[in-house]
Amino acid sequence: MKEETGRLDRGDGVHLAWRRIAGRGPGIVFLGGFNSDMTGSKAEFLAGWCAARGQAFLRFDYSGHGTSEGRFADGTIGRWAEDAACVIAALTEGPQILIGSSMGGWIALLLAVRRKVPVRALIGIAPAPDFTEDLMWAEFPPAIREAIMRDGVWHRPSEYGAPYPITRALIEDGRNQLLLRAPIALECPLRILQGQADPDVPWRHALRIAEAVTGSDVRVTLIKDGDHRLSREADLALLGETVASLLG
Repeated sequence: MKEETGRLDRGDGVHLAWRRIAGRGPGIVFLGGFNSDMTGSKAEFLAGWCAARGQAFLRFDYSGHGTSEGRFADGTIGRWAEDAACVIAALTEGPQILIGSSMGGWIALLLAVRRKVPVRALIGIAPAPDFTEDLMWAEFPPAIREAIMRDGVWHRPSEYGAPYPITRALIEDGRNQLLLRAPIALECPLRILQGQADPDVPWRHALRIAEAVTGSDVRVTLIKDGDHRLSREADLALLGETVASLLG
């Protein structure tokens, strides 16, 4: 099945890049992580997996990510969640299985809980709801917090590439998107794949999510030697098995 590519105006002149494979439903939608793009190994694996099975598949870049327009520093969790809702509404039909990696897991939960798009099921790969508050702000020393509040931005070193901006807007908007402070009203199936050797999202974060979700069809799979990306051959095979189980 050939993959179609395009760009979608989200409504304000900023164009979001997307790739889509036509096929049967429920469609699969991949939501990438913070400062990543739609050409990573998990997205590529899912594209091949869905194409081979005739399953509809959509991936895209949030504004300021990959080949989409916009500045990364202008983005927030709320803005990127709206990007996702816009693309999914325009390019899919019927309920979707949302697969969110890291930040994408937070966005997938927001879309489902706020009923922004029809959702059949969710898969979180090291899902990171509330990371701006619990895994960034709470961990930052006072000097970095002061720099962010004073200057509006601090550039964080990254082992994955160049330093990237952490903005005051990202932190402050993140507080409007927090999910783990109360029960998460989610009734659809939820599957979480989480590495226990993940340096970015502690594996206990996955258990917090499972505990907070009100629905009963929740399963957490811990991969003892798994890192944050979960992109090894065995990790991708597990992802494929997880999708297949939800498709029945």
